[in-house]
Amino acid sequence: MRTQDILTLTPAGIYCPAGDFFVDPMRPVGRALVTHGHSDHARAGHDKVMATAPTLDIMDVRYGQDFTRERQVAVLGQAVRIGDVVITFHPAGHVLGSAQIAIELDGFRVVVSGDYKRSQDPTCLPFEPVQCDSFVTEATFGLPVFRFPDAETEARKLLASQALFPDRTHLLGAYALGKAQRMIRVLRDLGYDRPIYLHGSMVRLCDYYGRAGIDLGELRRVDPAQRGRLGGEIVLCPPSTLKDTWARKFPEPITVAASGWMRVRARARQKGVELPLIVSDHADWPALCATVREVGCSELWVTHGEADALVHWAGMQGIEARPLHLMGYGEESDEALDEAA
Repeated sequence: MRTQDILTLTPAGIYCPAGDFFVDPMRPVGRALVTHGHSDHARAGHDKVMATAPTLDIMDVRYGQDFTRERQVAVLGQAVRIGDVVITFHPAGHVLGSAQIAIELDGFRVVVSGDYKRSQDPTCLPFEPVQCDSFVTEATFGLPVFRFPDAETEARKLLASQALFPDRTHLLGAYALGKAQRMIRVLRDLGYDRPIYLHGSMVRLCDYYGRAGIDLGELRRVDPAQRGRLGGEIVLCPPSTLKDTWARKFPEPITVAASGWMRVRARARQKGVELPLIVSDHADWPALCATVREVGCSELWVTHGEADALVHWAGMQGIEARPLHLMGYGEESDEALDEAA
């Protein structure tokens, strides 16, 4: 049996005929299995959606409770038969609720990983390697240049800058789902106990993380009339707002961005980022390679990102690999740093 006996590519994305479902489809379908809540993977309008409880909750927050006609909660590690296949959700370590989806047919197992990371994150369950015959992986940072330090090291740079410039506001650009909450929690774990201020677009998801048991400490929504009084504070905002007039109202703001793309200094300069923090919710090159080895696959499909480099590396390891060149994925894109994870 081969991967193509279980999965096929369609204009809507990855489809499993034996189960009659799509994984992270890019357009409305009859039945969608969703790996996590980022908008390039979790879209509204499907008739049926199966995902972990946190992912369904996050879709509620983002799209409203009518985002689907029918929903099914996937319990991590619990096998469920859909048509002729058995599916199981496993932690992906990307954001709260993120999961890989294992699909088995006649003893052949394919794992669709969605997005994932291998580094420690106090706001979500860690990645769980799943032995498989075929592995479907992302390659957002699938080049050897992408090697990420730990998030704590990068967060200390922010705290050092705040100590050095105690009268200036530090505006931290971070994606509203996953990255923002991770950065807040890392700062808390480093001992930062002052209030952290939020752009209005960050509030609902941070509130949800709190209800889900992730302690983020004291958070305050930015009052537009009070921006001039927030000198010396840390303010989280979408990356796109760093160059907006909204940002200019703070006292001598220092622009900060947390993204894997900050590994490329030219990218930071292009975006006008004064303090780049290399923090990603995706696997870097060493983690991608280590994961492919660890799951023991003989076939590798690469869905998006720097697919060609990872395909070449896999071939050198004796793994049959192919790039899928799927369009519509990749929140850390040039067009949408707001989606930087």
